[in-house]
Amino acid sequence: MNSRPPVIDMRPDGSFVPPPRRAVLPFSTKLMIGAAIVAVAGIMVVVAAVAVWVVSVVLPVAIIAAAVAWVAYKLRRGGFLGTGRDVRPR
Repeated sequence: MNSRPPVIDMRPDGSFVPPPRRAVLPFSTKLMIGAAIVAVAGIMVVVAAVAVWVVSVVLPVAIIAAAVAWVAYKLRRGGFLGTGRDVRPR
């Protein structure tokens, strides 16, 4: 909290000075702020779209790699042809 008392300005005739008005931003500044918000939102949409694209490219590659690894594991254990040795320690 502010420990200083509020300042009340009084004129010599006994009337009070009104508090200063808040500065109003000019239209061009408001327009610039709006354009910046739209630009940031657009960048966020682009980043999300790129992330979805990367996932759509990487996911099939990961699935194929997992399938190849599973087939290699099965071949190594002899699960497909019934041949091969069991590599698990006993």
